[in-house]
Amino acid sequence: MKLKFLFLVLIISLVFQNVNGQKEVPVTRILFVFDASNSMNARWQTHPKIKVAQNLLEETLDELKGKPNLQLGLRIYGHQSSIKDGAQDCNDTKLEVPLGFDNINWIKKEIKNVKCQGTTPIARSLEKAAYDFPECENCRNVIILITDGIEACDEDPCAVSRALQKKNITLKPFIIGIGIDEAMISSLECIGNFFDASNEETFATILNVVISQALNSTTAQINLLNSNQKPLESNVPITIYDNRTGEIMYNLIHTLNHKGNPDTLFLDPLYTYDVTVHTLPERTSVGNKITPGIHNVIALETPQGDLLIKMNARVNDYKDIKAIVRLKDSSETLFAQSLNQKMRYLIGEYDLEVLTLPRTYINDVSIGQSHTTTVEIPEPGVLTYRTPTPGYGAILLEKDNELTFVIQLDPNSVHQSFNLQPGRYRLVYRSKGSKESLFSIEKEFEIISGRSTAVEL
Repeated sequence: MKLKFLFLVLIISLVFQNVNGQKEVPVTRILFVFDASNSMNARWQTHPKIKVAQNLLEETLDELKGKPNLQLGLRIYGHQSSIKDGAQDCNDTKLEVPLGFDNINWIKKEIKNVKCQGTTPIARSLEKAAYDFPECENCRNVIILITDGIEACDEDPCAVSRALQKKNITLKPFIIGIGIDEAMISSLECIGNFFDASNEETFATILNVVISQALNSTTAQINLLNSNQKPLESNVPITIYDNRTGEIMYNLIHTLNHKGNPDTLFLDPLYTYDVTVHTLPERTSVGNKITPGIHNVIALETPQGDLLIKMNARVNDYKDIKAIVRLKDSSETLFAQSLNQKMRYLIGEYDLEVLTLPRTYINDVSIGQSHTTTVEIPEPGVLTYRTPTPGYGAILLEKDNELTFVIQLDPNSVHQSFNLQPGRYRLVYRSKGSKESLFSIEKEFEIISGRSTAVEL
C-alpha cells in the first residue's frame, strides 16, 4: 500500500436550546480515533509516523487539561492483531478509553503503550465510533480520526457516512494528507474537505485549528445590504440551518445594535451554515463556513421598500379585503396583503390583484429603496337589488362595449346586497318559473364610490 498520511476530522454535532430559546452551554465530547496499523511504523521525514502522532497528540492533550465542559475518549484500531499473509483482522477496532471528564492521563498512557501491527479498517472504526457517545441532550460530539493510510478492508467510508446520516448522525470531516492523488481526493469528497499536511509543523498547526474549532464558538454578523451595499436593513426574521442535515440551528430577528451595526452572533465553527432571510421574497445564502479566531461576516442583498394598498372607506365593511401580491410576470402568489396595511418588500416590480368585486388589477408597481409606494383603491359603492320571485341571474361589468362576469345571484333569494367597485354594470335575471330565455330581464345601473344604488326588477 502506498503510504500516505491522512488526518480526518469527522464532526457529529447538534445544537440544543432550552424552552425559553436561550442557547445553553453544551458539553463538548471529543473522541480520538487513533490509527495503530502496521504502516504507522514507517518513517515520515525524520521520525516514525507513530512517534510524530503520539508526541503531537500528547502535547494537545496537555493543553486541554482544565478545560470546562469537556469530555475526551479514545478508540484505537490496528493494534490487537498482526497482519498475516493473505489475512487481516478488519474487526480490529476497540474503544480503549470511554468518553469522560479528567481522563487525559489515561488516554496518554494508552497512546504511549500502543503497538502498531494490524490493518486499517477506517470505515468500520468510524461506524463504531459514532456509537461511542452516550445519549446526551446538550452535547457537541466530535470525532477526530488520525490515520496514515487508505481504507484497507474493502469498505466505503462514504457509504458509512450516508448510513449514519440516515440515523441523524452527521459526519463533517476535514482531510489532511501527504501525497494524496486526485482519485483519493475524489473518493473523499462525499464526506469532507481536503487539506495538505506537508510536514510535521503543518500537522501541528492543523491539529491546533481543529481542536480550536471543536472547543470554541466564534463571532459573526449577518449583513443585510441595501441598494447602496450598506448593511442597514434589519428587523426581519432569519433562520440559520445546518448545511448538511437541514436542521434548524437558530431562529431570530435581525437586529442593529446601539451603534447601528448588525448585532454580533456566536456561531459554532464546526458547522457550515445556510442562512434564509424571511423577506418578501426570501433571500438565502448557502454553504457559509465560519473561520475560528476571526470575526466572520455573512452578507445578503436585501434592499427593501414599503407597499401601502390604501382604500379610504368610511365603514369597516372592506377591512378584510386582500390584495394578492406577485412578482412581475409571475403567477405565484407572494403574499396576500390587507388593505391599509403597510408591508415591506424587496425593491423591484410587482403585480397586484385586489380581491374587490370585480377584481382590481394593478401591474408594474415599483418598490424603491426605503420608500413607501402607495396604491389607492377606489371606495366601493353598495348595490341592493330586489326581484319579484327567486330566479337565476348575474351581475356583469360593462367596459369598452364588453360585458364581463362579476358575480352570480343567489337563485333562492329575492334580495341581496353587494359591494362593487365604481363603474357601469348590468343585472340580468330570469325567474325560476319562466321556461323561455325571452323572459330574461336586464337592468343597467352605475355604481359610485361611497353611495348606495337600488335596483328593482
